[in-house]
Amino acid sequence: MREIPYVNFAAQFAEEREELLSRIEAVFSRGDFVGGPAVDRLEEELAAYHGVPADRVVALNSGTDALILGMKALGIGPGDEVITPPNSFVASAATIAAIGATPVFADVLDDQTIDPDAVAAAITPRTKAIMPVHLTGRIAEMAPLQSLAERHRLAIVEDAAQSIGSWYHGRISGTFGDIGCFSLHPLKNLNAAGDAGFLIARDAEVARRVRLWRSHGLVDRNTVTEFGTVSRLDGLQAEILRFRLTRLPSVLERRRHNAARYRELLAGLPVFIPAERPDTVDTYHTFVIQLDRRDELRDFLASRGVMTAIHYPVPLHLQPAAAGLGKGPGSFPRTERQAARIVTLPVNQFLSDEDLVYVVEQMAEFYR
Repeated sequence: MREIPYVNFAAQFAEEREELLSRIEAVFSRGDFVGGPAVDRLEEELAAYHGVPADRVVALNSGTDALILGMKALGIGPGDEVITPPNSFVASAATIAAIGATPVFADVLDDQTIDPDAVAAAITPRTKAIMPVHLTGRIAEMAPLQSLAERHRLAIVEDAAQSIGSWYHGRISGTFGDIGCFSLHPLKNLNAAGDAGFLIARDAEVARRVRLWRSHGLVDRNTVTEFGTVSRLDGLQAEILRFRLTRLPSVLERRRHNAARYRELLAGLPVFIPAERPDTVDTYHTFVIQLDRRDELRDFLASRGVMTAIHYPVPLHLQPAAAGLGKGPGSFPRTERQAARIVTLPVNQFLSDEDLVYVVEQMAEFYR
């Protein structure tokens, strides 16, 4: 029986071992564990990758902190509402609540990205921002969302945690909104060896404030101009990420290849796969399909050595933490239907074509 892992950190380390250990040794030799030149260089290299000025990128401890500090810098807080989809990871809604604002959910399209018409219907006088989530590495339909934001004078907060390197109509993920917030968690396509993240700000002043707040508000060792927090990126993680950023194009190319092969191999099986849209590049942080008998299929695949996941089985509006928002079952029909049908197949860059064929052969046997 073939074993198909969902992720393969061992293979990644084996491939990168020599270069990673060299960089780790350099950090220990210098002793710049907090901040330092590696973090500065990473910010410059991320800015170059995204085509933005170097002072607009701020490296942080996590994508969650990027959302929290970024929204605070935009002036979002108590009494405000932020519209976001209910099918995301908990961080999207949790960060809105963490700054004292209220998450307002809007249902999604068939491809799991937020529905611009549902966003329009959810806008109230208290709405301060729209937070689209580029789920699975697929950028939301930004053109109508940008029109809504302009018409109603709203900020756009891109939750780009899953979409580094994705493109939509000639623009790269994270550069559509007032801020773009990225996670570099170990499971992401550009991954640290622990928590990490960064923010892209359209306005240099927003970036300046976030950069100040990430280190207690210190402008020098003994002067605090604004009270902040601690959300510094470790120098060790920065060196790892600098190396992995050079490899990111090949990682994304392989994941896109795997997704294309799945589309070919799955043709004829009773599954729904959102089509790739013209003028877009999806990067497949996850490869999510929709089908009936999802839980039975997962059990069958596990018995054949194929590991799968669900992103995410319980929508945010049905989580206990969201009970006070007053949105029960039936509030967001597309999200709820998808939550019962979605399954994430392994798509990592270390899978061979033979691995992909094996996965689909097992699925075909299940449906037979």
